[in-house]
Amino acid sequence: MLLRNECSFLEIIFFSGAITTGFLSFTEIQSKIIANPSVFLLSFIPECPPLGLESLRVQDTQLRASSFQRHGLGPHRGRLNIQSGLEDGDIYDGAWCAKYEDQNQWLEVDARQPTLFTGVILQGRNSIWSWDWVTTYKVQFSNDSIAWKPSMNGTKEAVFEGNQDVETPVLAVFPEPTVARYIRINPQTWFENGTVCLRAEVLGCPLPESTDKLDFRHHNYKEMRKLMKSVNEDCPDITRIYSIGKSYMGLKLYVMEISDNPGKHELGEPEFRYVAGMHGNEALGRELVLSLMQFLCHEYKQGNQRIVRLVKETRIHLLPSMNPDGYEMAYKKGSELAGWAMGRYSYEGIDMNHNFADLNSVMWDALELETDKSKLINHYIPIPEKYTSEEVAPETRAVISWMQNIPFVLSANLHGGELVVTYPFDMTRDWAPSEHTPTPDDSFFRWLATVYASTNQVMSNPDRRPCHNEDFLRHNNIINGAEWHTVPGSMNDFSYLHTNCFEVTVELSCDKFPHASELPTEWENNKESLLVYMEQVHRGIKGVVRDKDTEAGIADAIIKVDGIDHHIRSAFDGDYWRLLNPGDYEVTASAEGYFSNRRMCRVEYDHYPTICDFLLTKTPKQRLREILAKGGKIPKDLQLRLRALRMKKLRATTKAINRRRARERRARAL
Repeated sequence: MLLRNECSFLEIIFFSGAITTGFLSFTEIQSKIIANPSVFLLSFIPECPPLGLESLRVQDTQLRASSFQRHGLGPHRGRLNIQSGLEDGDIYDGAWCAKYEDQNQWLEVDARQPTLFTGVILQGRNSIWSWDWVTTYKVQFSNDSIAWKPSMNGTKEAVFEGNQDVETPVLAVFPEPTVARYIRINPQTWFENGTVCLRAEVLGCPLPESTDKLDFRHHNYKEMRKLMKSVNEDCPDITRIYSIGKSYMGLKLYVMEISDNPGKHELGEPEFRYVAGMHGNEALGRELVLSLMQFLCHEYKQGNQRIVRLVKETRIHLLPSMNPDGYEMAYKKGSELAGWAMGRYSYEGIDMNHNFADLNSVMWDALELETDKSKLINHYIPIPEKYTSEEVAPETRAVISWMQNIPFVLSANLHGGELVVTYPFDMTRDWAPSEHTPTPDDSFFRWLATVYASTNQVMSNPDRRPCHNEDFLRHNNIINGAEWHTVPGSMNDFSYLHTNCFEVTVELSCDKFPHASELPTEWENNKESLLVYMEQVHRGIKGVVRDKDTEAGIADAIIKVDGIDHHIRSAFDGDYWRLLNPGDYEVTASAEGYFSNRRMCRVEYDHYPTICDFLLTKTPKQRLREILAKGGKIPKDLQLRLRALRMKKLRATTKAINRRRARERRARAL
């Protein structure tokens, strides 16, 4: 596969020293290396990775142009896969567009250091109104941005094939890779009904920056499975690999469990999950999850107390690839050639982020129709029967079953293509394109989103530029999902309304499929965020709901927090977890066949939950049912209580009959 190789450290050191003598061609570099035995001997120089126009590693100040039509079409917009705004003429247009239509126009990139340039990837302008692309172009190099040397093809100046449409990325590999600091893309011809516009990526040689010894590369399905197996073999006491189902093409959806007792739900221990690769071409989340499982294993063995505590107190589930079919399609094209959408959907063409049951509409319809608000359900909303007959991806079904079988408390869904954390609801109530639509737990969701965004090295940088056409810095890099754009059938909303689990979406990077050379930097950008977000599963209250007589755990007990119109339920052993911000809360536990119990619970600012256990007493009717079911004799005290209840009911019925008869007599008299 093209574009996945990297220059070695020794190669870059050598090229940096050689550049001072002027431009060096591929042949000249080889001859100098062979002539110098003190430098690592290479028989070939591999293709270099992207310089970082798409991922924003290349800053706006590193981009210049001969001219541009207006600010929204300036050189800072000439980035591969950048997306335009909806309105033509705004400041977020979808390409660099030259002011003049001649062969003297250029887009310039300053690498800020000597760099081995091996190729360029070109795209047309992203716009719903215009059709503009470059069909052929030349390339020039410079060390000082004054003297320029053209890319050569033998004895002639090379002319490279450009685009035939606006979206398909086209790779051009230079016949002679060249070392320089500056590079210019010089359009020669363009679409006859358009103008000079382009988006680009330049191939260069960055150095890895992470000190963690992890396997930083893109892993296809077989390589992912092999890596997970190696982690399991390195840490057999705290890891377990299991599958939750298969993709349409039969690839298993593997999960890595990390816990001090893998394979077992421990009473009082919360369950956490990371899900990546819902959109197969958004590959960074997949690699971060694979890096995270390696990191947790290594640090646990090294005795890192933070990691040891996290593993012992949390059952962690890591799903690196929810859409393996889509990923394989994008992987075969390569990190820069997959474009914006290849591999996003399942093999059947389903967008899984719109494929979960729309429980929002079920809840909101009930709110409008039901006059007795006490009968409304605000949690564990059942899946409508019609959903099962709709087009549901096997991957979606597998994840739903996974959610139903494990009492998850907290989750994050890792995406790519932007830099922002979104929180539910993702769907607007009246099908508006975008509208702020908060959940009853809005304050805690905002906290969760802020925890990740504020510890992410890129999101928290106040000087960073927007990825495409929206500036999320003004929202502190978090936003209500529906306020951004409505997403019916999202996994986040489904998780909140059908299970106990709170879930946010993390958009990890401007570049959906960053090059392997960028993975060490992206790991450092997200490492602390991934860890501190997992630790939030221990905020709020937790406890066990038990039968007062037998002390057995009560499953499906409802936990209600006064003032928050969203309940949760206890798991099969009676344990529960309720995520809450610091404060004092009146909490009620109730279960079928039991009298409810209420108590005050205080949540502190500590990183540990407050323990709030409940003992529930069976109602006389429930006790009677259980006794009769066992064929036993009714105790005398229960007989007396049942007789008192019957008398109470009889008196109430008699009063009601007497009131009705009195009304009838008055009516006859009138």
